[in-house]
This record gives sequence, C-alpha cells and structure tokens, in this order.
Amino acid sequence: MSARAGVVVTGTEVLTGRVADRNGPWLADRLLEEGIDLAEIVIVGDRPEDMAGALAFFAEQRDPPIDLIVTSGGLGPTADDLTADVVGRFQGREMVLDEALEGRIWRILEALTRRWPDLDEASIRAANRKQAVVPVGATVLEPVGTAPGLVVPPAGAGDGPTVVVLPGPPRELQPMWRTAVQTQAFRTAAAGATEYRQTMLRLFGIPESEIAETLRLAEDAHGLTGLEITTCLRRGEVEVVTRYEPDAQETYDAFAAIVRERHADTLFSDDGSSVDEQVARLLRERGWTIATAESCTGGLLAGRLTDRAGSSDVVAGGLVVYANRAKTDLAGVPESVIAEFGAVSQEVAELLADGARSRLRADVGVGITGIAGPGGGTPEKPVGLVWCSVAGPDGVHVTRKLQLPGGRFDVRDRTTTVAMHLVRRLLVTRPDGA
Repeated sequence: MSARAGVVVTGTEVLTGRVADRNGPWLADRLLEEGIDLAEIVIVGDRPEDMAGALAFFAEQRDPPIDLIVTSGGLGPTADDLTADVVGRFQGREMVLDEALEGRIWRILEALTRRWPDLDEASIRAANRKQAVVPVGATVLEPVGTAPGLVVPPAGAGDGPTVVVLPGPPRELQPMWRTAVQTQAFRTAAAGATEYRQTMLRLFGIPESEIAETLRLAEDAHGLTGLEITTCLRRGEVEVVTRYEPDAQETYDAFAAIVRERHADTLFSDDGSSVDEQVARLLRERGWTIATAESCTGGLLAGRLTDRAGSSDVVAGGLVVYANRAKTDLAGVPESVIAEFGAVSQEVAELLADGARSRLRADVGVGITGIAGPGGGTPEKPVGLVWCSVAGPDGVHVTRKLQLPGGRFDVRDRTTTVAMHLVRRLLVTRPDGA
C-alpha cells in the first residue's frame, strides 16, 4: 500500500473564489512524483476551527490511513494567519518563540523596510515575532519570502500523520517544497511511497463519449486491471490520463495501442505535449514565423503563442482588429469586402490571415472573426459563429467555420484551440509550404 496524503489549502480568498487555487494542483503533481497517493484536496477559510476540522478529517482516516498532510497558506504576519498555531496544537506540541529564527526573519524584513522609512518598526517586529513562534520538535524550513515553513510530526510516534506547513504564495511554496521533501520527518512519513507512472493522451475533434466506447472495448479485449484512467474535456480537447505502477506497463501499452488504432485521425499527442508546444516546436523546426489578426478573440491567440519562453523566435506579432476600421487600416481588408460579405465571413477571415502575414512579414498568418456574444447575433449569423483561417508561405488557406456553444468566454477560448490545431495541421501536412 502506497503512502497517502491529504492537502489542506487555507485562505478565505481561495475559498470564496477571489483567488484561484494554484497550489493544490501543483502539490498533487509533486506528490505523484514522490510516489505518494493523494487522497483529497480540502479548501478552508481563515477560521481556526475549520483548519483543525480539515486536519482531523484526514487524521481520522484509517482504512487506509493518511501518512502526510500538506497545508498551504496562513503563515503571514496578520491576525488571520493561524496555520502554524493550529497545526502545532493539533499535533500536541507546545508553541515557543525561536529567537534565532526571529532574528533571521527580521534581517529579511529590515532590508525590505528600507524602502518605507516611516513605517512603525515596533509593529513590524511584533509581526515578525509571531512568525517565529513554532511547534517544539518541528523542522523549520527557511523562509523564501518572510514566512518560514514547518514539518511537524505528531508528538507521539505512530499517533497520526506528519504535517508539512507551507506558505500560500506559489513563488514561496514551490522552492520550499523541494526543501521539505529532503527532511527526515518527511522521508519517514513517506516511507511507504511507491513508483507511479503517469501518461497523457490528447485528442481533438471527437466527443468524450467516443473515448468511453474505446475504454469499454479495451476492457473487453485486454482488461484494464492496474490502470487508473481519467478522461477530461478541456479547452475543446479530450485528455486521457492514466496512472499505473510499473508492473502494469504491458496493460497500458495494449490500451494505448487501441486508442492509437481507433483514433488515428484525432490523437495528436501521445507524450503529453500540448498543441501549443507542438506548434512552437514545428515552427522552430521549419524556421518559420507566425502572426495573427484577431477580431472576436481580441489577442487571446497571440497570448497563447507567446506564453512560452523563447517565443520571440517564432512569433512575429499580432493585430487586434476588433472594429471594421481596424480590419481595414491594420490588416488591409478592403471596405468593399466587409460591406459585401460582412465582417464575420470566410472572405474576411482569409484576408485577415493574409494581412497578418504581409503586414508583420511572417511566414504563417492567422485570421479570426466571429460573434462571441452574448449579443450581436442574427438568425443568419448567430452567437458562436466564428471563421478561422490560416495562411502558409504558399498563400494557400486552411479555413474552418465554427459554431461554438457556451458563453462569451467559452467561445473565445475554444476558438483559440481550434486555431492552434489549424496551424498544426498546416505545419504537419505542408512542411515545405508546398
């Protein structure tokens, strides 16, 4: 039986949705890398009774038990930052002032406060002191920002899970996690860790129900014992994630072969790589650049293209041509074409792709025009209608008419995914521009 863990994300701002939880998913991946099975992620507000309740929820699990709890947040200097105190008392450990730690934190704060000479030093020192009160017997993780982390075993051996206490800001939590996993207390709690392998297959252009049928056929043909398979429809793509231990490798290979055979036309990634990563790689391999002219997506595609470091090697730039005048002035679409066919049309989308290529001197141009909603639709051109066109170095277009469901966000986001796949298709099928 593998070691098991629970994650407690604290913060009223996360619980209420004002801040998206980035730490829970990140920690889930890191636990998998350590061979630790994640049981559940719980989000609680900044109330000590709720934090203690979440810790108790995990500690009371017995079949199988939880060996490790990881918390994020609640380590700051303000009154609502109570995680260290709650965890210490939950683990049956006295809270004491670590004077050496207080001095180290103050040196960090002192350097920061030089920018604000009129601050109340006494108040800052009091807050500093609060962050240096830690459970007796805990391993202190040195601050990355101003908040130290902790690894807190239970007061009695075998009395429950060890708790890893990490700060909320991801820029502090992530490097501190790497320190936490090296501590003796962590390694002891994770002694039952096992090796997991995880793969992802990505498909585009099929409904999730098709994968359900494939799973049924694979189960009938080979059985899927030892495979934990999850499917997810995300950004218009179907992701099939499989987790398994090494002795199930043969079973996974048979399952993956069935997917490749049944979905040869829609499986675009069997190594987990995203379409964004593939487009960037293919452009770099060709030595080509890309440019965009976007109406309804307002620059979202250009944003995806420039998400990765080094994108300046392949992205020439982007035009946001929301108004008809911008389509004409920036992308060179003739007013007469807009008047005859309308701004949302195949003709305009292809001219936008051409305009992006020529105006920004790129090898590949993408043109997007549509009606994202919630208003602006007509019976002839309803909300969700989008035209997307990609033009390669030879000037030939790959163009697609879309009728997308959902609200404004869904239409715009899904459009960028379709555009990425059209670019990929051009790069794969016409590698030499011929």
